[in-house]
Amino acid sequence: MATDQAAGVLDAQIAESLRPKRPLYVTVWNLVRQNPLGVFGLLIVVGLVIVAVFAPLIAPHDVGTLETSAQVKADPSWSNLFGTDHLGRDMFSRVVFGARISLMVGFLAVGGGTAIALVLGIISGYAGGAIDNVIQRAVDTAIAFPGLLLLLILAQVLGPSVQTVILAVGIFIIFPVTRVVRGAVLSERNNQYVEAARAIGASTPRILFQHIAPNIVALAIIIATTLLGTAILAEAALSFLGLGIPVPNPSWGTDVAEARNHLPLHIWWAFFPGAAITLTVLAFNLLGDSLRDVFDPRLRGRL
Repeated sequence: MATDQAAGVLDAQIAESLRPKRPLYVTVWNLVRQNPLGVFGLLIVVGLVIVAVFAPLIAPHDVGTLETSAQVKADPSWSNLFGTDHLGRDMFSRVVFGARISLMVGFLAVGGGTAIALVLGIISGYAGGAIDNVIQRAVDTAIAFPGLLLLLILAQVLGPSVQTVILAVGIFIIFPVTRVVRGAVLSERNNQYVEAARAIGASTPRILFQHIAPNIVALAIIIATTLLGTAILAEAALSFLGLGIPVPNPSWGTDVAEARNHLPLHIWWAFFPGAAITLTVLAFNLLGDSLRDVFDPRLRGRL
C-alpha cells in the first residue's frame, strides 16, 4: 500500500513537471482579469506611496508657511487646486504631505504590531498549556476594551506625537492578530512535516520559525494589508480628536477637525482630506481582499 501511494505521488510530480509552463504575462493577465478591484486598489496604493515619497517635489507650497498672497478659505483654483484653509495655507500641499505621515504611521504600526503578534501567536499556538492560557487571557482582556477607547487611553497617557500614534496603533493591532495567528498555528502543528521535524530531532525554535512560520506568512501578509487601512483610519481619528499628530504637522484628521470647528463652514477644507482618508482605506481593503483570494486556493480560480 505504501509503495502504491509513493508511486502515485511520483507520477503526479512527473505529470506536473511535464505540464507546459504558462508565460508570466499570461499569469499576470489572469490575476488582473480575476481581481480588477484588487488591481484598482494596488494602483491607488502605489500612487499614494509615490506621492508620499516625492511630496516635496509634488506639493507647490510649504505646508508650514502662511501664504499671504492666498485668499483665506478660498475655493479650488489653478493656483490652489484644493483651495486654502483659514490661514491661507494651500490644502493640496497639506493633503500631499498628510499622505506621507499617514502611510508612515500605517506601515510602521502595522509592520511592528503584526511582527510581534506573529511571534506571540506562533508561541501560543504551538506551546499550548499554561503559556497559551496566559497569552490568550491577556488577549481576551485587551480585546474586551473598545478599540477607540484603548487608543485614546494610550494617546492621552503618552501625549500627542507621531511616535505615540505609531505605538498606540501598533499595540492595538497586536491582540486580534495574535488570536488569528494562533488559530492558524493550531491547524499546522499536527501536520506531517512538523511531526517529521520532531522525529529527526529539530529544536522547538527551528520548528517554529523555519517550518511553521513560513506556512503562515501569506496569512500575515493578508492581515497586515487589510489592517493598513484600519491603522490609517485610527490615526485620522486620533488626530481628529486632538490626540494624534500635533499641529502644525499636516494630518488629514486634523484638517477635518479644524474645518469643522471654524465658522462659517468651508466645504472644500474638509472635503479633500476626508476624501483622501476614504480613498486610502478603500484601496487597502480592496487590495487585502484580493490578496486573500490569490493566496487562498479555496477562493481563487485556476490561474
